Amino acid sequence: MGDSLLDPSRTVQPDVHPTAIVDDGAVLGAEVVVGPYAIVGPGVRVGARTRIGPHVLIERDTSVGEGCRLGQGAVLGTDPQDQKYKGERSELIVGDRTVVREYATLNRGSAASGRTVVGSDCLLMAYVHVAHDCRLGNHVVLSNSVNMAGHVTIEDWVIVGGLVGIHQYVRIGAHVFVGGGARISKDVPPYCRAAGGRPRLYGLNTVGLERRGFPEGTRRHLRQAYRILFQSGLNVSQAMTRVEADVEQIPEVRHLLDFIRNSARGITLG
Repeated sequence: MGDSLLDPSRTVQPDVHPTAIVDDGAVLGAEVVVGPYAIVGPGVRVGARTRIGPHVLIERDTSVGEGCRLGQGAVLGTDPQDQKYKGERSELIVGDRTVVREYATLNRGSAASGRTVVGSDCLLMAYVHVAHDCRLGNHVVLSNSVNMAGHVTIEDWVIVGGLVGIHQYVRIGAHVFVGGGARISKDVPPYCRAAGGRPRLYGLNTVGLERRGFPEGTRRHLRQAYRILFQSGLNVSQAMTRVEADVEQIPEVRHLLDFIRNSARGITLG
């Protein structure tokens, strides 16, 4: 294991199981625990108090934040599953306090962006797959067997139900709830609920917004915007113009409009 473990910023040495393998080019922070038969490869940095479970593989060029939990058999930092990948250097970045459960797989980025990013305070349940160049915000929950293609963007506070497949380049907006079993092929606008095998919008994510402390005034303006955008019978361009004229332009409403305006794949509708 060599001197790579001697991170001068730590106060307590890492606890590395005798059967684990830690590359000389890896750096482990204070109080890191590495379980039996885990492998930590070159260019890996692991933040303080992170626990790496049995048989975890962190292949290379990966940064894991502080206070994370990596479940048995999780695989992080492997090559992108992209036929265009030619071995160029890329990385995976995982924020603080994120939990990656058993047998989840997180690939590094490709030449397109150079990195895959998972934010802080996320929960990635068993068998989740995070593909190359995906960007996940903070407080994201991906239930069992959510599988995403490359270049997916998921904003903060999104919850995705089990067995959901997400098409490449799709965006899922902040505070969205996606029901289990959906096939997401178009962008899902922020603050909404989407469900069904061929998903449709089913109103605002009112429960999530209330739980996260959104004021009643903010929720009221979002309800007004939602009704015009998805229930008025207007086309998307007409509805956006109406929202800009008739609904107070609070930051959340502006974010909703900007998200729709910047959609390249089209948006999921009601």
